[in-house]
Amino acid sequence: MHYLLLAISAILVSNIILTRFLGICPFVGVSKSPKNALGMSGALIGVVFMSSIISYAINRYLLEPLDLGFLKLIAFILVIASFVQFVEMFMKRYIPSLYKSLGIYLPLITTNCVVLTVALDVAGTSVTGSLLNWGEMLTYSAATAVGYALIIIGFSYIQLRMQNSTLLPKPFKGNAIALITAGLMAMAFMAFNGMIV
Repeated sequence: MHYLLLAISAILVSNIILTRFLGICPFVGVSKSPKNALGMSGALIGVVFMSSIISYAINRYLLEPLDLGFLKLIAFILVIASFVQFVEMFMKRYIPSLYKSLGIYLPLITTNCVVLTVALDVAGTSVTGSLLNWGEMLTYSAATAVGYALIIIGFSYIQLRMQNSTLLPKPFKGNAIALITAGLMAMAFMAFNGMIV
């Protein structure tokens, strides 16, 4: 039950986009098309999950025992950059159309705050108030990435409907209405606050 509550909390209650406002650049930029949002979500889930596992292991079994905690940020960025390069090479080779449509947003996963924040969360004590075990780390990193994917894919369908709408005044088209909609989604997700303590 503890793992289920942790997953629900990461997906809905403490969704990383709508409560911490991290990863907004790819959220707004890639979500104009459901296909691009789905591709970005898959890439981000893979990078977040794998980099969290490696970062957690490096921190727990190398940096902490050797009292090298000050190298945590550098080590995690190197791990994340390596996984992003792997994903980029994979997409360029096997899914070239998606690789071209994602453009600059694919390498931006390296600097996406979501990936680094999850790696730092699982390596520290900011998620549950104590050090995470392996199960909690896996649950939290997967659920946070799935929560990001859920929001960006849902938002892409909302944006698709808004692009085709003739009711919007011209000044509200594009990123203006996208940011207003993101704010309304964040307010809607605030209804989940306090659901899980």
